[in-house]
Amino acid sequence: MQMPEPREDILARKDRIVSRLREVLPADAVIDDGIELKAYECDALSAYRCPPMCAVLPTSTAEVSAVMKICHAEGVPVVPRGSGTSLAGGALPTADSVILGVARLADVLEVDYANRFIRVEAGRTNLSVTGAVEADGFFYAPDPSSQLACAIAGNIAMNSGGAHCLKYGVTTNNLMGVKMVMADGEVIEIGGAHLDAGGLDLLGLVCGSEGQLGVVTEATLRILAKPEGARPVLIGFDSNVVAGACVSDIIKTGIVPVAIEFMDRPCIEATEAFTGAGYPDCEALLIIEVEGSEAEIDDQLSRIIAIAERHDPVEVRQSASPEQSAKIWLGRKSAFGAMGQINDYMCLDGTIPVSELPHVLGRIGELSDQYGLKVGNVFHAGDGNMHPLILYNANTPGELEKCEAMGADILKLCVEVGGCLTGEHGVGIEKRDLMGVQYTPEDLDMQMAVKDVFDPGWILNPAKVFPLDVSAARRG
Repeated sequence: MQMPEPREDILARKDRIVSRLREVLPADAVIDDGIELKAYECDALSAYRCPPMCAVLPTSTAEVSAVMKICHAEGVPVVPRGSGTSLAGGALPTADSVILGVARLADVLEVDYANRFIRVEAGRTNLSVTGAVEADGFFYAPDPSSQLACAIAGNIAMNSGGAHCLKYGVTTNNLMGVKMVMADGEVIEIGGAHLDAGGLDLLGLVCGSEGQLGVVTEATLRILAKPEGARPVLIGFDSNVVAGACVSDIIKTGIVPVAIEFMDRPCIEATEAFTGAGYPDCEALLIIEVEGSEAEIDDQLSRIIAIAERHDPVEVRQSASPEQSAKIWLGRKSAFGAMGQINDYMCLDGTIPVSELPHVLGRIGELSDQYGLKVGNVFHAGDGNMHPLILYNANTPGELEKCEAMGADILKLCVEVGGCLTGEHGVGIEKRDLMGVQYTPEDLDMQMAVKDVFDPGWILNPAKVFPLDVSAARRG
């Protein structure tokens, strides 16, 4: 994966830049030791690494603003970083950049149950947002698999979703407002604790902008009352294609489960060895969860099971207790870690129309045979957000490049059938050079014109989202 050469004039000024940053930050908030910077040389897309010039860990919006003012004046690239869980290389630094980590901005600032919102600093982890309100019967809906670690800042940057996004939507559907530091250090507020903001939809622009437009330091999030009850059913099938057809048939009926999750045999076997969740011996399984009153749950599950029975399932296992529900979900929530126990992998993030699931799953199988690389499929089937895990050996020369080529073919397939390159992981560097598959040159030009407005010096999160040749031409 190509990255731009560092600017020698910036590296020559490193001591001065670091000294200026130390003047506005606490003593332990500026890291420029080579060993300590190892922690910041990559994110969860660990196949690509590059140590930054330095890293800073501010503790307030004011400190973030002070950092941005210095970097803006010095022309230094800044890479915003939440918890570093990006699977698309969204927080990969360049050698002449400053990593700006928001992990120390983790406080709950306000909770308003009457108006159903919580205001938090953007470094707070996803799961701990629910943790702050669950004792009072509320929760924050978006739930990425990395929710134990991932930060709200990164969720906003990539418009993250999760298993329950089928019913509740992704981050943009649950984000009400942000406080954001601009490239020149100016602090602005967009949206807030109300239904919608007047004028242009700037909040919709910021959510999913991948750190290209500013550094989010605070977020106002929608919280919801916990449902009366919820219950999953696990359904096993003898082929991926049949499981995909079952998903399509469920969605056609108008039933809206809270989640429909898909796992195939490689993932089933890996998670079973990792967690002992008790999954059936089958080629593919679905975890389908519904919620509401007991009567509503019984009605929805009976209709779903009736649809599944038409596809000759290997096993249908309906939860009968909270403990059984937790066990059904245990393997799915552990899938990415479990797969990492058996091999290196690259996790993709294409999104397709649900009706195309059988065709796309079949083609992924064919591509697996063509490239000689195994694939594990685990994804949010209800909204067609696919996560093929391409297994490869990072120590074998040429395997990474083969994996990249296969991944590109899968993502191109997603676009061909009417989908898109990303659902919740973002573009980062992983899909950067595929943007021309989905967007015309005019589309990309319009997107870069927006960045020109927010970040005219193009110092924010360099070498991401836009193909390097296109962005280089744009910046002259």
